[in-house]
Amino acid sequence: MPDLVFWILVVLATVTGLLTAWALGANSNSPPFAPAIGANAISTMRAAFLIGILAALGALTQGGSISETVGAGLVDGVAITSLAATAGLLTATMFMAFGVYTGYPVPAAFATTGAMVGVGLSLGGSPAFDTYQRILTFWALVPPISGGLAYLTATLLRRDDIPETVGVPLLAALVGGIVANVQLSIVPAPPGAEQSSLASYLARLVAEPVAAGTAGTAGADFALAGVDVFVTGLDLAVGVVTLLLAGASFLFIRRRTQASVDKGVKTFLVALGSVVAFSSGGSQVGLATGPLENLYSAELGLPGIVLLALGGVGILAGAWMGSPRLLQATSREYAQLGIRRSIAALVPGFVIAQLAIALGIPISFNNIIISGVIGGGLAGGSAGVSRRKIGITLLFWVLTLVTSVGIGFGLYQAFALLLGA
Repeated sequence: MPDLVFWILVVLATVTGLLTAWALGANSNSPPFAPAIGANAISTMRAAFLIGILAALGALTQGGSISETVGAGLVDGVAITSLAATAGLLTATMFMAFGVYTGYPVPAAFATTGAMVGVGLSLGGSPAFDTYQRILTFWALVPPISGGLAYLTATLLRRDDIPETVGVPLLAALVGGIVANVQLSIVPAPPGAEQSSLASYLARLVAEPVAAGTAGTAGADFALAGVDVFVTGLDLAVGVVTLLLAGASFLFIRRRTQASVDKGVKTFLVALGSVVAFSSGGSQVGLATGPLENLYSAELGLPGIVLLALGGVGILAGAWMGSPRLLQATSREYAQLGIRRSIAALVPGFVIAQLAIALGIPISFNNIIISGVIGGGLAGGSAGVSRRKIGITLLFWVLTLVTSVGIGFGLYQAFALLLGA
């Protein structure tokens, strides 16, 4: 392929990836702060600013695993070319645009995954059935898990015998404990590891001197004992650090709610929205950067952080430019849900997003949030969402996954025929 054509395709694929990241920043990252806006805890423009910053940071520090799955794990035996990446991203973007136009939430993860499977098969690759089984199982478990966690959360907040000065801080402790164990690329990692958590890093600072002192006493037996002490001490230290950070989160929100329940709840809504927006960036950026993985790493020889930074810039721009209008609309919906159901919908979103990132599975925040809203509504005796709406939404999800495979396959064939590739 002539160099000029190659670079034209590189630019086209990159621009398409940026546009996809922009759309994700404008749409998929908005729900986390909607409850806080609906409760008048933060202004729309300030929320949009924070969403952009936090989602971009999440993309940089947590986006690698899902990007790798989307770019290299969906089809075996072939590498995604720039032309194939363009075809896949265009297919996914068309589905997302259709969802915005019709008003039905088309999950970006379903559209992108299906599109990349389609273009990969069109390249002559073979299906990665093990990966499909793992992804589909996770997707199938999201609604019951998200709905179940939301139901339990809403039930906790609705109990008369558990005041909000206790229930809300307990949820803050749960979130704080999970945050302590989130794997981040910016935290110093041990040799041979790419990422580490804050709890693990702080635990190593405590456990390593203890193990070194034990191993340095004398003899091989003591050296082996030092290794055992290090492993046992590290696990214990991780647990202690996790409990300390969870306790600090509990005390902070506890004091805020004791001073004023309203201010305490609003503080928690902003904090919860922040960690969910961060997780959203980490889980969604791979949908835009994954198709470009082979192009940037193998063909251009660039480090992975460059691609993640590109996706982070797109998400940042989308959040700042496109999310304010959507935030105003979704905040009204969350205001109608009430604070308890809003919190109940977001807590599972954070937990499931971090689990998906750890497993490298692309997910849809629409899927998580909608399931959480329904589960939280059931705690009050009614889901607040019509069965017809749920049925049509599920149908759209299935159709998105199936048809995106076919369209991605056909679009790449059309591009290849047109360019003689």
